[in-house]
Amino acid sequence: MKILGKSLNRKQEKQLQNGIRICIQILFFILMPSVFTSAFSGVKYIFTAIGLHNIVELNAFVKVLIGILLYTIVFGRFFCGYACAFGSIGDWLRRIYKAICDKLKKKPIAIAPRVGAVLRYLKYLILIAIVCSCFGGVYKATTGYSPWDVFSMLRSGNLKLSGYIPGTVILGLILIGMCLEDRFFCRFLCPMGAVFSILPILPLFTITKNSDNCLNGCNGCHRNCIAGVQPADRSNYKIEGECLQCGQCVGNCPKKNIHTSVRGIKGNEFWFVLLRALLLFLLMTVLGI
Repeated sequence: MKILGKSLNRKQEKQLQNGIRICIQILFFILMPSVFTSAFSGVKYIFTAIGLHNIVELNAFVKVLIGILLYTIVFGRFFCGYACAFGSIGDWLRRIYKAICDKLKKKPIAIAPRVGAVLRYLKYLILIAIVCSCFGGVYKATTGYSPWDVFSMLRSGNLKLSGYIPGTVILGLILIGMCLEDRFFCRFLCPMGAVFSILPILPLFTITKNSDNCLNGCNGCHRNCIAGVQPADRSNYKIEGECLQCGQCVGNCPKKNIHTSVRGIKGNEFWFVLLRALLLFLLMTVLGI
């Protein structure tokens, strides 16, 4: 990869990739922390309206939901990997926890891959439960139990949480889980993550690899993946809905065998990340976030 005419080695590429990702996460966390809650409010509104036999209006929440869903279909779960406030906090807490473990010379605690493979279905059950409660008109009875409502209140500086004690406790447990496992909330509990993972992702801009060029027994892309998945193979383009498009596999591949599918982008993932971030920022700005 070349940046401003200077060739970068693998270590420099990885450092640049991580630095850019952190900068984008901070930017969206400061300027657009409510995208997740707005989109999820759109989901709740739609099923509540259907349950009440009301017309589903194209309100602000539904517009954000439609916008982020269309963006995800085209670019994959880039929003999850770079712009979701919940996901960003999870990454930061995990880094802090691992740094503390390194300082203490202790191995970080992590959930076994087999257990994680089972737990990831929990978010679908949570989504179904929320959808059913909205459809049945009883979701309001859960007020005070929502961790993302508590997060939104804290993010806005509202500390009046006396009516949200259960939600505060749940949020605290989620934060602990984020320390102990990469993307704990995103992989196992996030209802919007469940929505995103079942979308038909177009293969045009997704991260793929050519398995024929992989080193025997390497599997580095899977071992270093914060979502615990493999990049799609270019031979069949079977897109993994759990992929967060974070690009960690791109920087960790010893043979530089993992790239975005489109010609011309290969080797220029740095610029493509910035382009996708800009497009997402403009989209959310147009939608009023």
